[in-house]
Amino acid sequence: MIEFKEVDKTYFPLYDQVTANVDIRSEYRVNRIDGGLGGLIFEKVPVTPCVKDLSKYERAVEYEDMFDISKWRFFMAFDGDIPVGAVTVAGTTKGMDMLGESTGACVLWDIRVADAYKHMGIGQGLFDLGKAAAKADGYKTMIIECQNNNVPACNFYKKQGALLSKVDMNAYESEPEIADEVQFVWRLEL
Repeated sequence: MIEFKEVDKTYFPLYDQVTANVDIRSEYRVNRIDGGLGGLIFEKVPVTPCVKDLSKYERAVEYEDMFDISKWRFFMAFDGDIPVGAVTVAGTTKGMDMLGESTGACVLWDIRVADAYKHMGIGQGLFDLGKAAAKADGYKTMIIECQNNNVPACNFYKKQGALLSKVDMNAYESEPEIADEVQFVWRLEL
């Protein structure tokens, strides 16, 4: 039986044990109409299958080195003593670009489920806990980032009622390994 619980920073080493792999088999290709003035077209296209390990970009044990995490909430899922899922909701934080000037918004900073435990409702359970915590903390909006090649995440956030609010085709241009990826930013009203 899977147990969900709120955790603190002492759990970060366990948090980081949870894989953050994305099984990429397709992507949403973004095409501009009339140079973008006519809008955008999103086309789901197959790509060469691969697995992208997001944990190399995101390690909980490093959160405090980058940010004041006093307004952040962390939840994990366990199968007995084995960590199988985790989510971080970042509250109002100085220096967090995704929030801009907004004080009524939080960020779904990270959500992950171990490969062997995907498609079992764990991600939904973690998301629901994070969303409830954000509401309880008084946030009105949750901001969520993902990339165009993380089709499962895009579909999941859409299913939650989030709306795609920003598409940045150059967000990662300074990072050669992912320069061709497109940033999608979703907004979920809480």
